Amino acid sequence: MKPIPADSDVQDKPLAEALSERYLAYALSTIMARSLPDVRDGLKPVHRRLLFAMSILKLEPDLPPKKSARVVGDVIGKFHPHGDVAVYDALVRLAQDFAVRYRLIDGQGNFGNIDGDNAAAMRYTEARLTEVARALLEGIDEDSVDFRATYDGDGEEPVVLPANFPNLLANGATGIAVGMATSIPPHNVGEICDALRHLIKTPDASVESLVALMPGPDFPTGGLLVEPRASVIESYRTGRGSFRLRARWSVEKLAQGTWQIVVTEIPYQVQKSRLVEKIAELLTAKKLFLLEDVRDESAEDVRLVLVPKSRNVDPEVLMASLFQSTDLEVRFSLNMNVLDADNVPRVMTLRQVLKAFLDHRHEVLQRRSHHRLAKIGHRLEVLDGFLIAYLNLDEVIRIIRYEEKPKEELMRRFQLTEVQTEAILNMRLRALHKLEELAIRREHDALAKEKAALEELLAKETLRWQMIGAEIAEIKKKFGKATELGKRRTDIADAPKDIEIPLEATVEREQVTVLCSDKGWIRAVKGWLAETDTTEIKYKEGDQPRFIIHTETTDKLILFGTNGRFYTLGVDKLPRGRGFGEPVRLMIDLGNEAEIVALFKHQPGRRLVVASEDGRGFQIEETEVLAQTRTGKQVLNLEDTLEARICVPVNAERGDDAVAVIGNNRKLLVFMLEELPVMTRGRGVILQKYKDASLADLVTLKLVAGLSWRSGERTRTESDLRPWLGARAAVGKFPPNGFPKINKFL
Repeated sequence: MKPIPADSDVQDKPLAEALSERYLAYALSTIMARSLPDVRDGLKPVHRRLLFAMSILKLEPDLPPKKSARVVGDVIGKFHPHGDVAVYDALVRLAQDFAVRYRLIDGQGNFGNIDGDNAAAMRYTEARLTEVARALLEGIDEDSVDFRATYDGDGEEPVVLPANFPNLLANGATGIAVGMATSIPPHNVGEICDALRHLIKTPDASVESLVALMPGPDFPTGGLLVEPRASVIESYRTGRGSFRLRARWSVEKLAQGTWQIVVTEIPYQVQKSRLVEKIAELLTAKKLFLLEDVRDESAEDVRLVLVPKSRNVDPEVLMASLFQSTDLEVRFSLNMNVLDADNVPRVMTLRQVLKAFLDHRHEVLQRRSHHRLAKIGHRLEVLDGFLIAYLNLDEVIRIIRYEEKPKEELMRRFQLTEVQTEAILNMRLRALHKLEELAIRREHDALAKEKAALEELLAKETLRWQMIGAEIAEIKKKFGKATELGKRRTDIADAPKDIEIPLEATVEREQVTVLCSDKGWIRAVKGWLAETDTTEIKYKEGDQPRFIIHTETTDKLILFGTNGRFYTLGVDKLPRGRGFGEPVRLMIDLGNEAEIVALFKHQPGRRLVVASEDGRGFQIEETEVLAQTRTGKQVLNLEDTLEARICVPVNAERGDDAVAVIGNNRKLLVFMLEELPVMTRGRGVILQKYKDASLADLVTLKLVAGLSWRSGERTRTESDLRPWLGARAAVGKFPPNGFPKINKFL
């Protein structure tokens, strides 16, 4: 192998170590320089550089805007070495009133819309700062924050903005870094100011007291926040959670008793055009049977019209079905993962975020005060020199006119500093007027007074917090709820009550016959097939029919397995057509070792009797066995080697009041149904005792009507059951003559 030159920049290290170092560097760069906002000013680097570049360009709110291309060029040329598209996209978002709650950039031209249309090219649009951005930049030239070198070392950029505006909570932030993300919704700045002032007065304020002042997010697109208060408090307490946001809607009355629903506000970050397309797709797919049509009648404002199928439809039910299946209701996550003052990423609580902003404002106030003191000190030094010059005006003029080295002579003669001497030498003749001397004395007195006030401010922390409180009050006055910009847009509503949405709202009601074979292949055939028609149904070779159920597409099927679990199947989800169907095991998590015990249509209000092969069982309400997931619901607990054997409904309409049970030892026992307890889960009680035997079959019956069974083509009935009537858990007696040898109640 060719040797490596000694002066080369080749490092000899394991590949894993080299990769880990480089990946860590990439991860840190993404976290700290791209994706996570700073808790102090709520900005990511690209946004901070945009605002700083625009302030250098003097794009103030009261001055004419400049082309966005000029701004983007300055940003990527001086501060942000990335693509112009990424920078322009960031600029566009800061100018969209539907994307940020308090715009930082005032855009002139086409900056996109809520339908998701893109902004015009940067050469066609213009931009300037807003009053909010001006507040963020306030005092940046007064040594209020640290600066660092730009990427090429040619200039400097601020590490953080002074931020006389709580931007992180007011405008929120979203971002995905390496291994972490942030998601902070926007809030109302008036409410934030109330919470900040409360925290100044009560530093150990509880989250509950802060949430009382700041009840939840305030999204730019409005809507209704329907998250329970306890959940909101917990989210702010931990810094993690989510908020349930719904569209704002109302019922609009029409002629002849008809009506329509009008949606005037949609959830935050939902594209209106995509929302309308989704509703239309569901209508086409016949999944919204309560809805007739959807129309977008929006102009400058949002107006979506939803036409019901008939005037008898309940508007609440219609909207509940749409909330469930469309983005008319969304969940906005809360993950307050931000960079703290030490540039360390961490998840903060609401109180910690507010405290970090206040600490930053406190530091900015101190730095600006020190900076102002230095300026005042310098100016007072100059003014003191001027006053000495006025007192000795003739001598000063003589020295300047006749001395070879006037500067040194002035410093020696009047004990002046170099700064004072330079100011005197640079003084214009017109400044020698008597009125100018009076103006200098007034300025000197005013600056001396201001200096004393600043020194007192820096000496007393309570005065500093009073001033910060006054600044926050001014922010509230300027951007709070009393202004058009600051009015709350998202209303806080009560958590919605659970509305039971009938399946007819999303599924077309249709009669079908469900066929399930002995090997578990299931399908639905249109219409209710007669018994003669089912004989013509074909099954896979070696398979045969087992369950034939007449039902409707809006019904649910209950499946009970030998593992003691219940599963729920929607009839509308079953395969249709002329084929053999699909294995039911693909639809539910029924293990290969388990078999189907029973399959029937769900009837609310009915009771079931379940039992295992060792003769244990109980009654259960049928509504208790409904499963929400494909894994099913464990109801009958079994020992390792046992299986579930029985699941039969109790016929309450017939008046069933007894249970007949028979084992494979051919012993029959009849006992009263009331002896069988109603449970929700467990092993159950002993139904019949066995010795070297197990449960064969079980039925419920009306005792006075007797016990019936099939014998060939005939049905036989034993009316007098007194010989077999006993207490639960007895052994039983041999069945009547003619009872099937297979020990089944056919």
